[in-house]
Amino acid sequence: MKNLTLVSLVFLLWSCNPNPKLVKNHNIGNALGTTYSIIYLYDEELDFQHEIDSVFQVVNQSMSTYIPNSDISKINDGDSTLVVDQMFKEVFELSSRVHKASNGYFDPSIGVLADAWGFGPGEQIELDSLKVDSLLNYVGWNRVKLNTNGTVTKQKPNIRFDFNAVAKGYAIDRLGAMLTSKGVKDYLVEVGGEVLAKGINEISGKNWTVGIDKPNDLISRGAAAIINLENNALASSGNYRKFRIDPETGEKYVHSINPKTGYTKNSKVLAASVIANDCATADAYATAFMVMNLESSIVLLENSKALEAYIIYLDVDNIIQNFMTDGFEELIKN
Repeated sequence: MKNLTLVSLVFLLWSCNPNPKLVKNHNIGNALGTTYSIIYLYDEELDFQHEIDSVFQVVNQSMSTYIPNSDISKINDGDSTLVVDQMFKEVFELSSRVHKASNGYFDPSIGVLADAWGFGPGEQIELDSLKVDSLLNYVGWNRVKLNTNGTVTKQKPNIRFDFNAVAKGYAIDRLGAMLTSKGVKDYLVEVGGEVLAKGINEISGKNWTVGIDKPNDLISRGAAAIINLENNALASSGNYRKFRIDPETGEKYVHSINPKTGYTKNSKVLAASVIANDCATADAYATAFMVMNLESSIVLLENSKALEAYIIYLDVDNIIQNFMTDGFEELIKN
């Protein structure tokens, strides 16, 4: 699961501790092809490193296309008898909901395209219009089905799933569920720039605070916005950090793939940050907004009570502008 860090944590001064009875427990490391930072507050020192490692392991085993013997890899390779676990089912069902809401622009059946464009574990190939049209025969959420017995049916054997646009957010949710099961009420889970916050920072007496990077500030990584989070999640996607350059032609290929055309989408939308109740949902919609046109994304957001978003884009004069929902604006730190 490749890394896309678009959100930087803004750490507060822990030296001023109005609640000395609470202990700041902090685990950091590497997982899912990126880094993670997990802060959880409790009235004693704790170390859930083993449990954290276990969550990453089971999510990887279920949904990582970079592990040859994972469930998703076996299904991609043609195993129609494998019974998927509950995690795979939940991600599949969430993907179906976001696929429908986004008018098909979120589609995790794009595995063959991700490989072909050089953004997956499979072989990258030189593409032209004929090859792209050919690969589109193996893309389409209407061509896959999760059966009641837990097996997955693909209409064509070459269809390949790619849950990388939602699995990281889902892993964060599972980490949060693990902490909640341990009796932890206040925590901040960050993996590769995506964040789940529960409760508040009781040590500082304030909400958890995170910053969203400026697309035009790649060196100093200044914040375009700093927001407060409490009992919600934030995920971001953007084409200004994750792309590849063809070494021969110098052409830029972004990681957002339009499942309807088969081509990478180098659009005017530079980045999308989404707040939702859970990180998997925020992750999926942030990806969808990178492929959808801005007007369609705004309509979707206006009709949704569960999503808030901040979209950075280029106007007709290539000047950076932004769209922000009212709910997102209310969370900006003053």
